[in-house]
Amino acid sequence: MMTERIILEKKQFQLTIDRLCYQLIENHNDFSETALVGMQPRGILLSRRIKARLEELTGIQNILYGELDIAFYRDDFRRGNELILPNELKIHFSMSNKKIVLIDDVLYTGRTIRSALDAITDFGRPDKVELLVLIDRLYSRQLPIQADYKGLTVDTRANDKVKVQWKEQHKKDVVYILPVQEK
Repeated sequence: MMTERIILEKKQFQLTIDRLCYQLIENHNDFSETALVGMQPRGILLSRRIKARLEELTGIQNILYGELDIAFYRDDFRRGNELILPNELKIHFSMSNKKIVLIDDVLYTGRTIRSALDAITDFGRPDKVELLVLIDRLYSRQLPIQADYKGLTVDTRANDKVKVQWKEQHKKDVVYILPVQEK
């Protein structure tokens, strides 16, 4: 039986978030033209942490921030029998002419990001959209999408699961790879 393999935890987890924040500071300076947008449901915990840490590091308290739900933009919408329940949308600003930093926990096939790009256009035409992810799974893209900011890049088998647990929900910060048994 194969067990989970931890790839990021404790101090390395926080150092990774810090490094991502310093990269954002280097590229966005005062954040006056930038908005951070967390993707529902799993990207919002990372985006909230990134926003809080950026405010702590820069002293800037008015970084534009929103949380985007893409439930009705997915390319598999209405393909199953299960009821889709959207998450709360929290975007109270126009994205027109802004630099948008789209934030999600794991980049895998790219389909979720494509859906988010479609959703963003309902809030205006951004000047630029960048992608920040905690984990970038290599060799698994179905669309030509790549992250501008990556916490950790991992090579996994297609049937592996990458799980991110946040202390807000699971009492500790940890990322692990869970091999899924083939039938």
